[in-house]
Amino acid sequence: MMQTTQSSISALGEKSEHDTGGQEYLAFTLGREEYGIDILKVQEIRGYETVTRIANAPEFIKGVVNLRGIIVPIVDMRIKFHLGEPTYDQFTVVIILNINGRVVGMVVDSVSDVITLTPEHIKPAPEMGTALNTDYLIGLGTLEQRMLILVDIDKLMSSAEMGLIEKLAA
Repeated sequence: MMQTTQSSISALGEKSEHDTGGQEYLAFTLGREEYGIDILKVQEIRGYETVTRIANAPEFIKGVVNLRGIIVPIVDMRIKFHLGEPTYDQFTVVIILNINGRVVGMVVDSVSDVITLTPEHIKPAPEMGTALNTDYLIGLGTLEQRMLILVDIDKLMSSAEMGLIEKLAA
């Protein structure tokens, strides 16, 4: 298992979505749904800790934390996707992401494992009234009895509505 992770990390500059080896996704839960994001975007996984609120920030931005000298905005995805009142317990996790060189934290209910999906496992996302705009979906990843909603975390975190990561100006 460790060798797979190491080879994925060493292939950081390459897009491995369409190669035959498959791509690794970190599986996490929000409410009753299971989601997946590209493991190469994940910097670390931490327990939830108290954040410093920022005045006039959107409700889904819980605040910021100081992570080894870097001020990291923390987004609660349950609030962002309107998935009911969030609770913070021993299972609540913050996934620290590195999106285009910007570090952002994402609060989720729990993290389960890393799953490898080949292109055959990924189906296009159907157009339906989900909490998540389908523009931010890669598709649905199916493996045996599991189905993961695959999120294009780059697109989501750099979207104008999030306002977290500035688009690269030409």
